[in-house]
Amino acid sequence: MTNPLAHFAPFPEPPALILEYIAARSAEDSVVDGPAPWDLGALSAELIETMPAWLDSVCRWLNWTYAWQPQDVIPPCWTKHEGLAYEIVALAFARTDAYADAGSSVIWHEQYDRFLTRMNKALGKAGDECRVGRHEGRPARFQLAAWPAPAQADAAEQSGPAGRVEEMAG
Repeated sequence: MTNPLAHFAPFPEPPALILEYIAARSAEDSVVDGPAPWDLGALSAELIETMPAWLDSVCRWLNWTYAWQPQDVIPPCWTKHEGLAYEIVALAFARTDAYADAGSSVIWHEQYDRFLTRMNKALGKAGDECRVGRHEGRPARFQLAAWPAPAQADAAEQSGPAGRVEEMAG
């Protein structure tokens, strides 16, 4: 008799560089005073470089494991949806921590369900197109463009977090 659970794939491990960074931050005698690894916009270029491949594997794992309905699928263009990248990285790190005990893993599944609700609200009707590989620009982009640039910001600051996520997308 074959094991019916043998096909369950393990959750993707964070990149070694990120694991080393986490260990350095949490060491008792740590001199590392950097941002949390799930704060994409605050990470160094070296750390952010390792994230896209891992987060893409996390999205693929979540889709394969949990997405039984179309609205549950994280679209392949997730890096082009700025808020999704922040949500996905937080969800990925939360899952790693949650599986330390059974009760926390139940709470993580509740967090995942709330993530799906927020993702679908953020994607709106565009989500259907994104999920089949036809991404279009942010529908509210014209409204955001109406905001004047900060008076004393340089070009890097003006691109803001969206510029960092676009860099991740490659």
